[in-house]
Amino acid sequence: MKLGARIVKTGVAIVFALFLADLLNLPAPIFAGIAAIFAIQPSIYRSYLTIIEQIQSNLIGAGVAVIFALIFGHQYVAVGLACVITIAIMLKLKLEKSISLALVTIIAIMEVQTDDFLTFALIRFATIVVGVLAAFVVNLLFMPPKYETKLFNSIHVTQEELIRWTRLAVRQASEHTSTKQILEKLRERLIKVDQFYLFYQEERSYFRREKRAKARKLVVYRQMIAVSNKSYDVLKRLHLHENELTHLPEQFRMMIQERLDFLLTYHEQLHLKYTGKLKPDHSSGHGRETILPRHEVMEIFVREISNSSSEENFSSYHLLHVLSSILDYEEQLEHLDTLIVSHQNYHGDEINVTLEEEF
Repeated sequence: MKLGARIVKTGVAIVFALFLADLLNLPAPIFAGIAAIFAIQPSIYRSYLTIIEQIQSNLIGAGVAVIFALIFGHQYVAVGLACVITIAIMLKLKLEKSISLALVTIIAIMEVQTDDFLTFALIRFATIVVGVLAAFVVNLLFMPPKYETKLFNSIHVTQEELIRWTRLAVRQASEHTSTKQILEKLRERLIKVDQFYLFYQEERSYFRREKRAKARKLVVYRQMIAVSNKSYDVLKRLHLHENELTHLPEQFRMMIQERLDFLLTYHEQLHLKYTGKLKPDHSSGHGRETILPRHEVMEIFVREISNSSSEENFSSYHLLHVLSSILDYEEQLEHLDTLIVSHQNYHGDEINVTLEEEF
């Protein structure tokens, strides 16, 4: 079992929150630990937003708890009614993500039954705020996430899998059920890639130079993701129309196979070029002269349609989808190549990602 950074940080945040509460001599430090659990977030920026939202939620929860306790006492029904009112208020203010912590605040305050109720309510509120702040400090200083590296390696690993299965599919070598299963897994991976991109985009830069550098990188990574989605679309089309591809004329089938082989190799080289692992004098588009230009491919396709019988036209219709996805994939690769070359020519020293063996 592999423990992720967020799991470890949650444990550290709980310990730190309990330690701080004990150091400040706050009664019931367990509430600080509970608050720390809710405050851990996958990125520093989200952690900052969470602190703002949770402090607002705690103020609402504490205010409602004090009002209901003073009016109705500490009856269980009053606690439940206070929770209902708090939920309604927070939904109205669009603070639904912090409802759970606000409810913990209500219970923590309303379970106190002493003459000095207001003082204890303030102490309980402070205890929960300590837990939230402790979680933020842990998020900020302990194992800060490096989402650029995670993003690139997620794209790279996903693309390697796409390339492997596309090579099998274009040769009709993959088993139908296995390809269907891997398509589902790859779809999930692409969703995860989008999440990493969002986390990296949310990371804040504090200097103008860093902001400009990050903006340029975001353009390249966004195009990498677009290319991966196009690659996924090619694999899906090959899977859906594998029967039609089997009955294609040998020459046309080989033309598609050779073009895809070139594009897949081209894609692999682009990733290596971005990380500086490709020799500077080696062109990523090396071998392009061996494949037909796009307009000639379409001319051959039109010729095949005109020479085919009416029974084969249905296959030609589906083949058009396959061809369009391949040519679209090629155009996106060329655009990615342009962006990478431009980035390396002017900002190559800003690239600090590495390929990892395991993601």
